[in-house]
Amino acid sequence: MKIDIKLDAFEGPLDLLLHLIEKNKVNIYDIPIVEITNQYMEYLAAMEQDSPLESLSEFLVMAATLLRIKSKMLLPKEEKEEEEDPREELVQRLMEYKMYKYAAGELKDLSVDAEKVFYKSETVPQEIKNYEEPICPEEIVGDVTLEQLNRVFQMVMRRKKDREDPVRSKFGKIQKEKYKVEDRMKEIRQQIRGLKKINFRTLLDIQPAKEMVIVTFLAVLELMKIGQVTVSQQNNFDEIYLDAVE
Repeated sequence: MKIDIKLDAFEGPLDLLLHLIEKNKVNIYDIPIVEITNQYMEYLAAMEQDSPLESLSEFLVMAATLLRIKSKMLLPKEEKEEEEDPREELVQRLMEYKMYKYAAGELKDLSVDAEKVFYKSETVPQEIKNYEEPICPEEIVGDVTLEQLNRVFQMVMRRKKDREDPVRSKFGKIQKEKYKVEDRMKEIRQQIRGLKKINFRTLLDIQPAKEMVIVTFLAVLELMKIGQVTVSQQNNFDEIYLDAVE
């Protein structure tokens, strides 16, 4: 199927591919790779006439990728051979690009709408802003006695207590971490650089706070994982020692 070539400004090869898929109204999860590759190459040939070669490098890389996928799909497969779809990685990249493209469009629309909003600076005189109507307690309370007010207050407090969740009301607040594992890893690397046989228990005991003990323990685990320290223990329940790796 031939297409009429109309050169548009595409942000990249994924933008061009997404345009071809939407133009042909095909399922993005089942791309007709032969037809899309042919159309892509037609676009690329037309673009090469008006654009310098260095600006088309990304498009040429994508062209090579499409040709590789096309050749894989055209090769005969054995009956019992189970291979993953060679288009899978390309489909994943297209879906991610589509998501970010539409999100960028939504943000652009919000920006355009925000440009239509105008604000007026405050012009209310300060004396009017600070004015408070005088209050007469006698007029507000009337014939109500302090005992009646206290009775109403106690009733409101009881109702408030009855509405409280006995479990969630005792939850603390989520606070920002005082100590970061990444920072503690750097500190430990500096402290044990060039040292051997560092007692792990002693390293934890010298920490000034409980949070620091936990962060130090996690930092040592991460250092072990990335190969910055090695751990040794001669027998079960013996002391654990750390060795710095140069």
